[in-house]
Amino acid sequence: MKMVEEEVVIVGAGIAGLATAVALQRLGIRALVLEKAQGLRSTGAALTLGPNAWFALDALGVAHKLSSIYAPIKRGSFTDVRTGATREVSLAAPEATGFRAGPRPVHRKTLLEALADELPIGVIRFSSQIDAIETQSLNGSPIPVLHLSDGTVIKSKILIGCDGVNSIVARWLGLGAAVESGRSAVRGLAVFPDGHGLKHEVSQFLDVGIRAGFVPLNDKEVYWFLSYRSSTGEIMARDPESLKQAILENFAKDFPERYKDMVRHSELSTLTWAPLKFRYPWGIAFGDLRKGNITVAGDAMHPMTPDLAQGGCAALEDAVVLGRHIGNSLLKNGGLIPGAIAQALDGYVQERKWRVSWIVTGAFLAGWIQQAGSNWWMKILRALFYMFLFSQIITVADYDCGKLPRVSSESSNSKKIE
Repeated sequence: MKMVEEEVVIVGAGIAGLATAVALQRLGIRALVLEKAQGLRSTGAALTLGPNAWFALDALGVAHKLSSIYAPIKRGSFTDVRTGATREVSLAAPEATGFRAGPRPVHRKTLLEALADELPIGVIRFSSQIDAIETQSLNGSPIPVLHLSDGTVIKSKILIGCDGVNSIVARWLGLGAAVESGRSAVRGLAVFPDGHGLKHEVSQFLDVGIRAGFVPLNDKEVYWFLSYRSSTGEIMARDPESLKQAILENFAKDFPERYKDMVRHSELSTLTWAPLKFRYPWGIAFGDLRKGNITVAGDAMHPMTPDLAQGGCAALEDAVVLGRHIGNSLLKNGGLIPGAIAQALDGYVQERKWRVSWIVTGAFLAGWIQQAGSNWWMKILRALFYMFLFSQIITVADYDCGKLPRVSSESSNSKKIE
């Protein structure tokens, strides 16, 4: 058995885990990131980052590496496949500039690499499977202890679970498992070597029980998605070619050719299918998001449906807010003092839980209203949603989570765990 001591351990090298590690790195705190995969995972091909995500990336010192590559999207459209009616929507105020100029779609892999590049070599430990979590008492304070499948035992002052929807850390905290929303999604990346010729706008298409869309990433690549109502436990073919044919022959058969063209041009390696899951908002608002010096962030805390494109955005916010509270504790106490860390984590939880509960609720309602059915009262509800509610719900993206505190190298020096 190999015993290792770390200041902070982060479980999961996704958006939340890497962003949190970067936030702590800015504070002079080295965090060990444990990832069970053999390398950075980019499942989902791409994602859309709203203004709130860009403010968080700016606080992390990473925004400039990405904003120069990806342009903001200022307009979008929703097309009813059955009637052909199209509703245009503005995704940014006319006078908005900078990060508020509109959401920007980014390659997930590029985002992960931009974050990982900010970390010292050796901070991310791949192929690390956690078998068990426990706590030990140190001067009356609980210290997290992790047991890895290779026999390594890691003792740390702080444990942060950023390990996704099926988080082992969330289970240890006693949070309920994420539940299926009744919908599933297929995502992919279309590549046009000679250029796609599309406007830099997001296009969405609605049919009975189906919502699909695409958005250009650059002049040659387009990210597309399709979500549909599904049965609990339903499993769609995982083979990429079968996925593509299922989309073209079943779900999108009545869709405009410009959408089907996206599917036809898909890179098979980017095609993914997954049921859409979320955590009940009351489970977030009233659940145990922190025990001792252990907490969660990202999908481990607030898995949500993608209907507001806020999963990755909220994860980036988490990283900055968590870093701010830990940094303030560091400044106040002259180091990472185990007995003071729990109070800092409580501040983080209190700041985050109500906001993310609302985002989870808004995302679920947005998806349900758009895909719940085609009877007369749903059509009225959907029309009201686009006229009055949509513009209000998407304001969750116009949010600045703040900055990280400035911490001197002297303040960041911490005592060894004893």
